Amino acid sequence: MRQCLLVLDMDLLAMDDEHGLEPISYLVARQEQEPCAVVVLSLADTRKTKLPSLELVLGARAGKFPVAPKPDHDINTAAEHRMKLAVRHLKTIGCQASGLITDQDLVKAVRSETAIHDYDEVILATGRQEGSGLARLMGRDPVQRLRRKWGERLIVFPEDHRQESPG
Repeated sequence: MRQCLLVLDMDLLAMDDEHGLEPISYLVARQEQEPCAVVVLSLADTRKTKLPSLELVLGARAGKFPVAPKPDHDINTAAEHRMKLAVRHLKTIGCQASGLITDQDLVKAVRSETAIHDYDEVILATGRQEGSGLARLMGRDPVQRLRRKWGERLIVFPEDHRQESPG
């Protein structure tokens, strides 16, 4: 049975609305070739709740630490909902599926999970590709960093990031 890690930062069907059913179609085709077990790794975006480093340094110098803003909604609840919905869709197409939530960034989350479990491939279905143009140019973009280890076993949606060569 093929073991896949599916990394999401947005609803899988919302992802498909933007990218023409690519992630679901890919997984359906995979399931038709060989039964697959998919672990959905839902990323909780905690960037809005963390303070920039510069603010912390300036606060420390002044002897006053700023307080992090409260998020607009419960980030973990949104990540859990996204994960459960994706697991349900994957089971509908015949995959064995389970899920987990992390508040780590993309690269750390994938590295942590793949250090614990063996996967045949990692599928990134993320709405936003983290990393600036400079990071991509220098080979420090998260997709490029993961591609160095996973090579062709890293599948990236939207597809325009799939063919990027490692830095």
